[in-house]
Amino acid sequence: MRIFRGVAGAVAGAAGAVRAAGSAAGSAAVSYVRSAPGTYLWLAALFVTAVAMHHMSPEFEDEFLRQRSTNIHELSHNPVRVLISSALWIDGGTWLSYALLYSVFHASAERWLRTGRWLAVAALAHVLATLISEGVLALAIHHGAAPRSAANTLDVGVSYALAGVVAVLTYRIPAPWRYGYLLAVLAVYGTPLITGRTFTDLGHFTAVLIGLACHPLTPPRPGRVRRSRRT
Repeated sequence: MRIFRGVAGAVAGAAGAVRAAGSAAGSAAVSYVRSAPGTYLWLAALFVTAVAMHHMSPEFEDEFLRQRSTNIHELSHNPVRVLISSALWIDGGTWLSYALLYSVFHASAERWLRTGRWLAVAALAHVLATLISEGVLALAIHHGAAPRSAANTLDVGVSYALAGVVAVLTYRIPAPWRYGYLLAVLAVYGTPLITGRTFTDLGHFTAVLIGLACHPLTPPRPGRVRRSRRT
């Protein structure tokens, strides 16, 4: 009987430990999500639109997304609408893969920069990289280096904003690891630009440069105060 009571006590103790660990993990997850509200609200919106896309026919989906694309045609007629709506749809990849990327990069950046500055970096990367890459595409069409049909191409997604945020996180990493991270980022986004040379490759690399240019939006490192210049 003592053996049975001992086994029962051990099982009860293990079950209690598992429940406590699960409760702690759940609390940590909730705390992490609350620390990056913008990231997870955006991710929730992407989940809703991903589910909506799953119920569309291929023909309807293509036309639906084309009307929300940041292509030359739509930017010429509805620039504000498509710049906002294009960031609410996923073109390629799965929602789960974006959930992982958002949790690793966007959430980290939002917790570090705070929501306002994180959103500013993401918006600047998304908007400016879109305008610059589409501007280059328009020049290519004008000079005959790209077909006129490219003005109405399908171009939605959140990858420019992600690239900008990935780049600005360079300043979050202490030296000398920062330089290895920066080289990796430049290699990941620069290699397709060299080998593929599409307007989206240009957009991604431009977004990286914009993210790196957002250094003034980053908080000073602990123990270091930025100097202000006298005028």
